[in-house]
Amino acid sequence: MDKSYKDLIVWQKAIDLVTDIYQVTKHFPKDELYGLTSQIRRSAVSIPSNIAEGECRQSSKELGQFLSIAWGSCAELETQLLIASRLGYLEAERYLKLDSLRQEISKMIFALRKSLS
Repeated sequence: MDKSYKDLIVWQKAIDLVTDIYQVTKHFPKDELYGLTSQIRRSAVSIPSNIAEGECRQSSKELGQFLSIAWGSCAELETQLLIASRLGYLEAERYLKLDSLRQEISKMIFALRKSLS
């Protein structure tokens, strides 16, 4: 059987991050549901989604493009988590844990992208 994007550790970690993000954001203020909550969730979901789509493409060039999008989503998420933290929606310890996982994923995406060239 061929390897799947599901076998990639970076994809697995990104799925863990999405799960953590959903658990945390369900406690955000209700008036943020269509604002910061939605933005954070979309950025987080974009990471494993683009890794998966890129892995299913026919060329390493296309994979690289989707990895670039996933990497960009990591940067978006970094900004949004910082905003949430500054607004008091995330406790410092929770913020640090989420951002640490996000950083790890970002580095893995960058390394995977670099390995394609």
